[in-house]
Amino acid sequence: MFQNDRYITRGIKALHQQNPLVMLYLWQLIDEMDVQSKDYLQVFVMRNKFWRRQLQEIEHSQEEPPYKVVHRFYTERPLEGKIYVLDDGENTTMLLADEY
Repeated sequence: MFQNDRYITRGIKALHQQNPLVMLYLWQLIDEMDVQSKDYLQVFVMRNKFWRRQLQEIEHSQEEPPYKVVHRFYTERPLEGKIYVLDDGENTTMLLADEY
């Protein structure tokens, strides 16, 4: 799973223009997951923690098998929002939750 062609929606493209490293990091988190199997739906919740210090928090989760990891790092442009990454067997698509 998640080894096929990858696509992004317009909403993701807009976020990518704000902070491209964060968006690339999301793909890397999926690639490097340490689980027996990956769910077809990966969920990322991004928060700007401690606003003045620009700390990006990313909560990465899936339902089956249960998986939840929180990543934190400093960045000049922290992002906020929920992102889904769906794998339908032929394509993998990254989209904002409100684009679903």
